[in-house]
Amino acid sequence: MPTELPIIDPDKFHDECAVFGVYGHEEAANLTYLGLYALQHRGQEASGIVSGDGEQFFVQKGMGLVADIFHKSVLEKLPGHMAIGHNRYSTTGGNDLKNVQPLIVNFALGNLALAHNGNLINAQMLRHELEAYGAIFQSTSDSEVIIHLIAHSRADSFLARIIDALSQVRGAFSVVLMTDNGLIAARDPYGLRPLCIARLRSSWVVASETCAFDLLDAEYVREVEPGELIVITEQGLDSHHPFPKVNPAMCVFEYVYFARPDSRIFGANAVYGTRKALGRRLAQESGVPADVVIPVPDSGVPAALGYAEGGRIPFETGLIRNHYVGRTFIEPEQSIRHFGVKVKLNAVPEVLEGKRVVVVDDSLVRGTTSRKIVKMIRQAGAKEVHMRISSPPILSPCFYGIDTPTKKELIASDHSIEEIRKYITADSLAYLSIDGMLTSAPMASDQYCTACFTERYPIPFTRAEELQLGLFESGH
Repeated sequence: MPTELPIIDPDKFHDECAVFGVYGHEEAANLTYLGLYALQHRGQEASGIVSGDGEQFFVQKGMGLVADIFHKSVLEKLPGHMAIGHNRYSTTGGNDLKNVQPLIVNFALGNLALAHNGNLINAQMLRHELEAYGAIFQSTSDSEVIIHLIAHSRADSFLARIIDALSQVRGAFSVVLMTDNGLIAARDPYGLRPLCIARLRSSWVVASETCAFDLLDAEYVREVEPGELIVITEQGLDSHHPFPKVNPAMCVFEYVYFARPDSRIFGANAVYGTRKALGRRLAQESGVPADVVIPVPDSGVPAALGYAEGGRIPFETGLIRNHYVGRTFIEPEQSIRHFGVKVKLNAVPEVLEGKRVVVVDDSLVRGTTSRKIVKMIRQAGAKEVHMRISSPPILSPCFYGIDTPTKKELIASDHSIEEIRKYITADSLAYLSIDGMLTSAPMASDQYCTACFTERYPIPFTRAEELQLGLFESGH
């Protein structure tokens, strides 16, 4: 196990992306701005909005956070009764303005804009084929493949072209497209990423999560079903099911970590209740005598509350998070130990001193951050530190839109729990079992994708895809 750690740790995961769309509202762009603001947790790298008035598209994009990009003067340049938006944290393609979505083209059938959450496992192969037929790509994003497939399709209508294109891609997609006539929302047949619909008086709203509807006082209607394609025009909403039906495989990690706790995803109740249930089950499975339960904020809070309830141990806030840390900051001299964690978290000695502490986090990826947190808690005077993780060990990367590290960077992929415990220097370490996680989640266990925990991927890889994704090198 390595002993030398970097001063600044990478975040546990790169958040995936957010999509949002509005049709039939005179302030479509302003509503899209608010929707993206509510969905900021799903991507902080860049943001974009495209609006339309039925004849022309208007676009504004930028790097950074939603509130830093879309000032009043910028939003005034986005007229029209419909708009779509996107928050990005890249899973494919570089950190570059050319990759910021929505992507826009104008071709024989009119204007088209696309916002995509997910990842296409056959994107590189499709790109090579399209380039062989003369396609010229403007970005390195896998999402642009969908645009070119639509443009190259020989189907006889715009809708048929979109269905033809989406039928050729493999992987995860929750997409919102805008044409001159309206919006189209579609979800891959496995339903890997969330997508939902709401009404705002006479307008329609589409979003990755329902927390965006709450901000707008929009009324949640339902999920876009796995494999469903919805057309929204002035005639209303029209539903299609053009893709072959498969068993759904919705990402269980949305419940563990990604979705905002106040959102409803996959048609179930708020994520918050599921995270508390994960914590309660964790206490049942791996309780330990302790004086206090503390979370790793913010994502570990609901599970820690559940653990405290289940274990009948007092809950306290033993770590305080600085919510105003930017994406970059100046590193001090090496003499300041654990700076990268300390700038984000600080221990509260009054809560921890002389105590047997259970610290609950939602996941443990590389182990470097957990190691620093344990040391921080000990330095604050804790007598014992017991780490509890409200999900199973992460064994394998995600290829469906979450930028998890490579297999060799995932500490649980080649180390035992005892080896990980020694590395993070905790007195004990326990993870939630896979059965415990699936039992705590609101739907039947066979409805979820658990590939990052089990290495069982719901979409079978072709030989070419395995080579492209480096699965042989990763040990799959």
